[in-house]
Amino acid sequence: MKPVFIDTGGWFAALARRDKDHVAASDFLRRWRGGLVTTDYILDETLTLIQSRIDHATAVDFLDAVEHSSTLDLVFVAQEDYYKALDLFRRRADKRWSFTDCTSFTVMARLGLSHALAFDNHFQQAGFLLATDAAI
Repeated sequence: MKPVFIDTGGWFAALARRDKDHVAASDFLRRWRGGLVTTDYILDETLTLIQSRIDHATAVDFLDAVEHSSTLDLVFVAQEDYYKALDLFRRRADKRWSFTDCTSFTVMARLGLSHALAFDNHFQQAGFLLATDAAI
C-alpha cells in the first residue's frame, strides 16, 4: 500500500472543526492505516495558515505532531523537484496552480504516489486521485 500525500487543505481541514471538509479529512486520517507523505513546502504553508486562521499555539502543536509522527514522512523538495516545478508552473498558465502545488506534483511523481488528501481540484487536474474519493 503506497502512502497518501497530504496537502495543506487536508491538514487544515483535519484541524479546523469549522472547515467544511473537517469530517472528511479527520475521518480519512483516523481510518487510514498506511503511510503519509507531505513536503517541507506544505508544512510551511500549513503552519502559516494555522497561525493566521486559528492561533500560534495550534500551529506549534501541529509542528510537534509532524516532527514526532511515526507514520508521516516529511520529504524535502529536492533541487530537481524545484526546477521541474518551476517549469510546470511556467507551462500551465491555464491552471490556477500555486508554485507549492507544482512542487507537490513533482514530488508525488518522483515518489510514485497516486493519491492525495486534498480538497481542491488541482491534484485531479494534474492527474492524481483524491484519497477521499477512492477505495485505496
